[in-house]
Amino acid sequence: YEAAVTPMLLDVVRPEPGWIYLDLGCGEGRVMRAVTESGAAAHGVDLTLALARRAAESGPVVVGRLPDLGYLRDDSYDGAFCVLALEHIEDEGRLFAEAARAVRPSGVFALVINHPFRTAPGATPISDSDGETLWRPGDYFSLGTTLEPAGEGQMLFHHRNTARILESAAAVGWYLERFVEVPHHELDDQAGIPSLLACRRRLLP
Repeated sequence: YEAAVTPMLLDVVRPEPGWIYLDLGCGEGRVMRAVTESGAAAHGVDLTLALARRAAESGPVVVGRLPDLGYLRDDSYDGAFCVLALEHIEDEGRLFAEAARAVRPSGVFALVINHPFRTAPGATPISDSDGETLWRPGDYFSLGTTLEPAGEGQMLFHHRNTARILESAAAVGWYLERFVEVPHHELDDQAGIPSLLACRRRLLP
């Protein structure tokens, strides 16, 4: 997070002092803290009570299951962001729609995700005889899910290609202002393979 994810989010969201942002899938609040240190305020939503309690050190947090935001008033936030959580939400269109309702006109939405090139079912790194790492893209153009190791358990990832994500957000009024792709920040032999994708969108007035 410290080396790549949080800086990437701050780059695309560009927190405005005095604004209030909604962190969709805030976890323990690492990104909330970075946003509040920039002079803005942040509220969080997360499914896990233990993580929400830790995040509450940086701002108010609701324990809830995304994409439901029905408990929030319309136009109650200046912006929203979602960091490494969209992959775990089945209905991404509803998340974008709920965020568009909760954020005021001309507000912003920032997204950081694992690059869809990496999350497709069957996608995996391959090392050849020279030690070079390549990437098998799997079924990139189809929807699908994978179970990935997470601690002592597993997490479900929902895959969509990049076009699906962009069009789902645009369909409810989010227009694209900035789009960033980066390689893995630690593995030199994967410098040509995209690892993270981030974008900044603004809500049409």
